[in-house]
Amino acid sequence: MEQMKSFIQQMNHLGSEGIPFLFVIDFDQNNPLIIPLKEVDSQQIMYEIGGSGNITTSNFTLRDDVQFELHDPSFEIYEKAFNEVMWHLKRGDSYLLNLTQSINVSTNLSLADIFLLSSAKYKLCLPEQFVVFSPEPFVHISEGIIRSHPMKGTIDAMLPDAEKRLLDDPKELAEHYTIVDLLRNDLNMVSQKVRVNRFRYVEEIHTHRGRLLQTSSDISGILPNDYQQHLGDIMARLLPAGSVSGAPKKKTVEIIHSAENYERGFYTGVFGVFDGRKLDSAVMIRFIEKTANGLVFKAGGGITVNSRIEDEYHEMLQKVYLPLHRKME
Repeated sequence: MEQMKSFIQQMNHLGSEGIPFLFVIDFDQNNPLIIPLKEVDSQQIMYEIGGSGNITTSNFTLRDDVQFELHDPSFEIYEKAFNEVMWHLKRGDSYLLNLTQSINVSTNLSLADIFLLSSAKYKLCLPEQFVVFSPEPFVHISEGIIRSHPMKGTIDAMLPDAEKRLLDDPKELAEHYTIVDLLRNDLNMVSQKVRVNRFRYVEEIHTHRGRLLQTSSDISGILPNDYQQHLGDIMARLLPAGSVSGAPKKKTVEIIHSAENYERGFYTGVFGVFDGRKLDSAVMIRFIEKTANGLVFKAGGGITVNSRIEDEYHEMLQKVYLPLHRKME
């Protein structure tokens, strides 16, 4: 945890001085990165948040020979982890747990290609390590207001009455209530007058296979006047992100470490940029990593006591996609 302690101190310092920086924090907070923006080398790290970053991607268009496929995702591995998680849920050790799996994929695109061709609000690429194209914000801080937009609940937009089915699903509703309550409690640790401004609205995501619908909520709080001097402390208090861990957070993370059969690494961590006044950040989901055995796509979803394994496994595979929907030229 010495690295994380140093990271917090550096973030506090840069924030207090109004110095813009990029930060990347892994799920277990063992290898955090923080770099002043003027020192970020685009050959080593590419990022884009809300259309702004250190490399222009708008000029890139899809090739007509793009290949992307999954390779035998193991239901048996998922089933073993799911059953362990369900045992804890039925005991009451956790009420919501984000269960994930590492899935082998192949593509004729490099990680840098995927970054350049993908459409997502939050994108990050370390070309020799991983690429992430996330639709999910973590926290946004501006003028003393901190906001979070937890995302829980996914459905294929092409299904009949997809939006109504998603909103009427009691399991998805219970899961969303739980994560909103968790994030509201998290924001209460660092801010005051926390409120849910908008509950469970539907957003559309485009993928190379079609469209998905996901539900999100908007939660905000008021930070202390000296918050810029404590950006590192604020971020550390909120980690790991509730939407990709669960509730109660500490015990749920222990179960995750026991049940999952691999290391998450930077997957489900957070990354973001402080521009000198505002901070914007994302949860690192929709994540492809380069390993010694090829590429893996890390994906998952929230599990509750009412979850059905077939539904959860299918939802996880729905999230294995590339958001490549720019028109070919």
